[in-house]
Amino acid sequence: MGLSLASLIDETTPETASPALLEDGLGLSAADTVARGARIIAIGPAAWERIRAAQARLARAIAERRVVYGVTTGFGPLADRLVRPEDVETLQRNLIYHLATGVGAPLSWEAARATALARLCSIAQGWSGASDPMVEALVALLNSDLAPWIPEKGTVGASGDLTPLSHLALALMGEGAFIDRAGNRIEGGAGLARIGVPPLTLAARDGLALVNGTAAMTGIAVLNGARAAALLEWAEALTGLHAELLRGRSEAWDPALSAARPHPGQVAASDRLRARIEGAPRIDATRAAERILPQSGDAPPQDATPLQDPYSIRCAPQILGAARDALSWHDAVIERELNSASDNPIFAEDAAIAVHGGNFMGCHAALASDALKNAVVLTAVLSERQIARLTDEKRNGGLPPFLNRGRVGLESGLMGAQVTASALVAEMRAFGGPASTQSISTNGANQDVVSLGTIAARGCADILEDAARVLAIQAIAVAQGADIVGREALSPAGGALAERIRSVVAPLTSDRPLHADIERLSQEIVEQTAGQDCEFYKNPTHASLGKNSHQAR
Repeated sequence: MGLSLASLIDETTPETASPALLEDGLGLSAADTVARGARIIAIGPAAWERIRAAQARLARAIAERRVVYGVTTGFGPLADRLVRPEDVETLQRNLIYHLATGVGAPLSWEAARATALARLCSIAQGWSGASDPMVEALVALLNSDLAPWIPEKGTVGASGDLTPLSHLALALMGEGAFIDRAGNRIEGGAGLARIGVPPLTLAARDGLALVNGTAAMTGIAVLNGARAAALLEWAEALTGLHAELLRGRSEAWDPALSAARPHPGQVAASDRLRARIEGAPRIDATRAAERILPQSGDAPPQDATPLQDPYSIRCAPQILGAARDALSWHDAVIERELNSASDNPIFAEDAAIAVHGGNFMGCHAALASDALKNAVVLTAVLSERQIARLTDEKRNGGLPPFLNRGRVGLESGLMGAQVTASALVAEMRAFGGPASTQSISTNGANQDVVSLGTIAARGCADILEDAARVLAIQAIAVAQGADIVGREALSPAGGALAERIRSVVAPLTSDRPLHADIERLSQEIVEQTAGQDCEFYKNPTHASLGKNSHQAR
């Protein structure tokens, strides 16, 4: 996910950034920036050629009165009922009408745009038979500052994300609604005027081409991947400073250990953690085997430090590395899904006009989202354990209880914040179970197995929000610890990280409500550092948060 959103927004606008070209497929970094409104999108000539070839195959099927699901037949269990050619457009419109039953709060502006983008990416593969006006309307929507108004609940993710995507279709038809960046609802006609396109009249298969795919779960997962990458970067940075404050040993992060167990994520996490503590005066850089035992007796040397750190320091490369590998798998699956045709039927060049099957089943995205959810919870568990140790006067190496800088007893420091971190982890565990295994039969037993992929992706998004809050509490804690030991006692990267946090949250010199600080910093964590190759790691001493930073008062 190689882009920093913050730097992109600072240096470019959607009008000046090079368009993301939908030609042979779209990478996750480009998809993320288009969904967030930081980049425009364009359809390349090869993609247009594929789209129009599928239109021609669809037209042939209709002209020859072929049996094609959802074009010359009804839907779902009614697929055995034939539809006359003159009723095709009515069929498509009625499909949208009967599916537009979504409930609950609307998807966020970004998630709704990501959903529209994922559907466009699938259509651009050239298997769907979508019309030019529909494709052009999707492009215009994504190149505007609006998103479709899509209720978040109502899809089982089996025959695609039928319900949420029907609300996307309604918006393009001028019968639904849009939302702006601030979340304000704009009714369909006014929204289309703002976008600059007329209401969409659904052509031969446009309704089914819009709804019969995994776009909602895929779009949300694109955003989840970017946020999880940012979260892991912060987790590694915070772990490095945590180790400094507790006078950790660097031996457990030795490259020899990763060479002996070369999981890519562990190798990367170990390398990044070592970079964070380079030049740290408080880190013990010796190896235990360099010590010489006394000549007699079993007593350890008088000046001996503990042989090994607790697991929350010692095993950080293995824990965060496993999370990184889960993220890599998630992103690989989601990128393939983003650039696949999740339709039924597909209009394949080398097939007899149309091929009927089940590409709309969202199990790949569902399992990937559940796997990422587990990785995010694991990251939050590590963070919470590090907070607990750093605030415990019996285990924090002589730092004040709860990192209190006032009168202990009269002041409680980070006691309440530490409890909140524990509560967040408990809630993530309680509600973070897998959705992908919870299939339920529906649609007259036509959809007798379903993926629940969008529920999995939405659940992962919720988990990411709470995990960012846990890391925000940890960030406040390590910055507090850095204030206590002094910047001169820290590595360059550790000192810069403390300053970075202090640019958002003021020092805690006496008790005050921390709710707003936690929420503000949690947003910075998932929004301001996105991508594994961003400035945060190219230059560990880089302290800027970009335009949107909140200076502490």
